[in-house]
Amino acid sequence: MDLTLVQRENSLLGQDFLTWLWFASEKRQGLFKTAKGQSFALHMEHKVSVQGGEGETLETASVTSPRGELAEAKTGLRTGKKVSKAQLRLEIDQDAWQVTLKADDFGLSGLKTPKVDLRDQEDEDPDSKFLEKLYLVEKCVEMLDSVYAEFLKARLAKDWPKTAQLVGQWVNQD
Repeated sequence: MDLTLVQRENSLLGQDFLTWLWFASEKRQGLFKTAKGQSFALHMEHKVSVQGGEGETLETASVTSPRGELAEAKTGLRTGKKVSKAQLRLEIDQDAWQVTLKADDFGLSGLKTPKVDLRDQEDEDPDSKFLEKLYLVEKCVEMLDSVYAEFLKARLAKDWPKTAQLVGQWVNQD
């Protein structure tokens, strides 16, 4: 199989996912659940890039807003672009993660986990801080896996055209 075809298909699936995720996070006020049933919040944050076209006609628009106002990116969606990269904020109770997710390869970058308590305690295992940080990274991946699994279930369902229509209506509302 042609590698560029696979890359393009992965990119399109990733763009559909991030566009759906933005829609779903707004419609649900950011509420999702992990596969284990734990509730968490997910919101698009401060930075979103939208992209459309191919080759020489490829256009990308990136929006950065300290207040999270992403109206210009949504305008890009109205012109047929799809989300190609998004900064996400995930929250469980008082803990918050921030990560940027790329549509073309599902790459994560800039992951910020909740703070690990750095106070020294004599009876504490010296590896405990590292293991806690690793746990927090895994927790973020678990949340992202859950929303991606939910997207795939919706995307492969017979009523996907209805869902796509709802996304289109959301894109076109002010």
